[in-house]
Amino acid sequence: MVEGTRKIMKIVCSQLYETQLKLILEEMSQENFQSAKNFKLYLDTIIINVPTKAKKYKKSTLLDDENVKDIEYDGYVIPFFLNLEENVYFILGIVKKTSK
Repeated sequence: MVEGTRKIMKIVCSQLYETQLKLILEEMSQENFQSAKNFKLYLDTIIINVPTKAKKYKKSTLLDDENVKDIEYDGYVIPFFLNLEENVYFILGIVKKTSK
């Protein structure tokens, strides 16, 4: 019996993402600590589920690359890069969504 190979997808957050998120959470927590905590918890859930839901996200409006997609959450855009060769989702950053 031959077992099928299963790809394990890794999620890696860039230092830029970590820095930007820290600043956002600090600002939020000054207004309402519980809201900041809930924001972070739900955002973590979204990111953890990226491998199973990546196809639902649209091509990034921030970067012109078919492998970069945007997650939109609570007024923020989180672009991520999908590297299929290495099975890695690379979270690039988090910025406030601008209205067009």
